[in-house]
Amino acid sequence: MSLFKASATIRGMKRFGGIARALVKHGLGDVVERIASRKEEQGKREEVKEPALKPGVLSPHRLRLVLEELGPSFIKLGQLLSTRADILPPEYIEELRKLQDQVPPNPFPEIQEVIERELERPINEIFPDYNPEAFAAASVAQVHHATLPGGEKVVVKVIRPAIEEKIREDIRLMYYLADKIEKAFEVARMLTLSNVVREFERTIFRELDMLIEAGSIERFSSNFRDTDELYIPKVYWKYTTRSVLVMERIDGIKVDRVEELRALGIDSKEIALVGLRCFARQLMEFGFFHADPHPGNVIVMYDGRVSLVDFGITGYLDEEIMRQIANIFLGYAEHDYDMIMEAFLDAGLLNEETMDLESFRIDLKDVSETFYGRSLQSISVKDVYEQITQLILKYRIQLPRNLLLLLKTFIQTEALGKIQGSDANILEFVKPYAKKLLQRGNDTKKMFSNFGRDTRYALKYAKVMPKFVHDILQQLARGKQRIEVWHEGFQQFDISFERSLNRLVVGLLISASVVAAALVLNSAQKVLVFEIEFLGLEAVSFTGILGLLGYVIATVLGIWLVVSIYRSGKL
Repeated sequence: MSLFKASATIRGMKRFGGIARALVKHGLGDVVERIASRKEEQGKREEVKEPALKPGVLSPHRLRLVLEELGPSFIKLGQLLSTRADILPPEYIEELRKLQDQVPPNPFPEIQEVIERELERPINEIFPDYNPEAFAAASVAQVHHATLPGGEKVVVKVIRPAIEEKIREDIRLMYYLADKIEKAFEVARMLTLSNVVREFERTIFRELDMLIEAGSIERFSSNFRDTDELYIPKVYWKYTTRSVLVMERIDGIKVDRVEELRALGIDSKEIALVGLRCFARQLMEFGFFHADPHPGNVIVMYDGRVSLVDFGITGYLDEEIMRQIANIFLGYAEHDYDMIMEAFLDAGLLNEETMDLESFRIDLKDVSETFYGRSLQSISVKDVYEQITQLILKYRIQLPRNLLLLLKTFIQTEALGKIQGSDANILEFVKPYAKKLLQRGNDTKKMFSNFGRDTRYALKYAKVMPKFVHDILQQLARGKQRIEVWHEGFQQFDISFERSLNRLVVGLLISASVVAAALVLNSAQKVLVFEIEFLGLEAVSFTGILGLLGYVIATVLGIWLVVSIYRSGKL
């Protein structure tokens, strides 16, 4: 084993020991015992293994305390879980939303080293004035105030030194723990903890790249360049790298300080409308949204404009999803549940084969009708969120990550509007934006664009189709594939056809018997003539008896055929 691997193993063991101590401290010793037990011990206990955690063992409060004690990476994991309404009950979601991503900042010399390494110059040449005291510090980065040589006031967001290596170690440990916990607890397998860790791994490293966040800021600035009510800070690309982001400093008041805003003569209700318009445009026009609009990330400037900051978490929606969401909003606004259900089905959120769609429709209507026509002030955001999560859990609806982010953003936006005292109805407010989006999909330019795209797809398929057909026929010729034709619904046809054929045969026999009997009776030749006195007859031949018998058989068969046809109702 190399020295590096040995060192990593030792660090991992120490970290696991710290996790075990935190679990025991918060009364979760049973969890530690079961995930750390030997394989043979697990085999012996297999028969009595519990299907899930004991009631109250992993309560929401205890889970939050454990995550907070385990440090930044696990706090971030908890924040991700707080958006997973599709796998966690509302009480867990509510508790995990309390996780605060606030940790002590790194000492300034360490931050200075990162800046000078990334920008390849002494810090005093880059920033003539740099405040060594961080005014915000999270698990991944910390933020400082500074001034550029031209006098521009900026904020400098710096990735913590060595944080990427630490996160990678924690993720490896998360995978290990997820695997152990899934083997020990049925509930963990149901929640698919390994997939949650995989999603965390995919998202956390995006937050470690300041160039991605800078690009998101630029995109927002471009999207809202036609409005004066929303201001997006400027990015200074000359001083921005993968580990350092320099952006314009926004002076103003946090959006939740309503009394301070009113003291400056700023109408808080109008600020709420700006936020709603901003959200509607992100959702229905751009398909790109700020996914963390909490009060600390929304600033009201002294001139009344609203500014968004911290674009570390954003979400994307493609054109088709945007249209489906627009149909959902319109369906809600117009009480059209057929439109809502159709949009859910088109989005792939409902499975017709495994779900009782009629029950879902009834439950959805029961949840939704209580909120119709009400302003933000009369709606409890917590109640809305809880009822939605209960519906998602009940029907096991799997939501894509961006739709989960959108749900969280919607709730946060609604909460900000309520803080501002807005009396707007969010459904009625978003309705015109939804209609505009759907009309945009039907305009001439869009139709030609879609036609061109579909034509390209058709040409692509036409190009490869001959090869596919050739390959299939070649495999059939070699006996590697076979074609099976299944037909259904012909059983009744076979029975009806056979019955009709039988009747036709009987009819032919009747005709033949009548003709044969007539020929025999009219024949001049007699066979086996014998004398008999019966009904005035003196002589009877065998041929006469045969002719008479033919008539009798024909008559009986004729009567039977008529009766059977009459009874079938097809006379």
